[in-house]
Amino acid sequence: MKEPLDIQFVSDVMCPWCVVGLGNLNKALDQLSDKIDTTLTFQPFELNPNMPAEGQDLSEHITEKYGINKEQSDQNREMIQARGKEVDFDFNFNSESRMRNSFDAHRLLHWAHLEGKQAELKNALFKAHFTHNQDVSDHKVLANLAASVGLDPTTAKGILDKNHFADEVREQEQTWQQNGITSVPTVIINNAYAISGGQPAEVFKSAIEEVLEKIKAEQSA
Repeated sequence: MKEPLDIQFVSDVMCPWCVVGLGNLNKALDQLSDKIDTTLTFQPFELNPNMPAEGQDLSEHITEKYGINKEQSDQNREMIQARGKEVDFDFNFNSESRMRNSFDAHRLLHWAHLEGKQAELKNALFKAHFTHNQDVSDHKVLANLAASVGLDPTTAKGILDKNHFADEVREQEQTWQQNGITSVPTVIINNAYAISGGQPAEVFKSAIEEVLEKIKAEQSA
């Protein structure tokens, strides 16, 4: 009998390490699919909650926020691109790349969860932002992405324009922050175990196996 696992993936659409982490987490879950029955939910976190509507040039943003020079920024991007290839993801960093405000994307992801399409939309948002350099704060772009995963674009546009689910997303963000999460990705297993960072698949697999052993020990105690 498979062990049920509840996994909360706390992340931001703007976070490249969240892409890497999700890819490797999915690899680990596939390798353990004969042992576990996983429910995976994406939880909101904003790296830059005060980002203006027009966004900011990515290189400018990274050098300002982290106090590094352009050469260091370029080296970081090359490393992220290499890690992306390991999970079959194409990071297309170029002169047009911008950091965006992700709050509306999180609102749409909240709705997608209710509709059973959250994972599909999350992946579509990652590709739109990092591979195709689309503005995922734009309501038309978001509605089109919703349509691409089988959600109704008219409903999506209405949700975005009328600010639906704003309170719910803010509350979720505050809950995770109050629980000590300050960086993403953070993977929460059964609301009891946390794994931080865009870890390799082997790290996620080992951590999940350790959780399974703890669960087994608790059940037999």
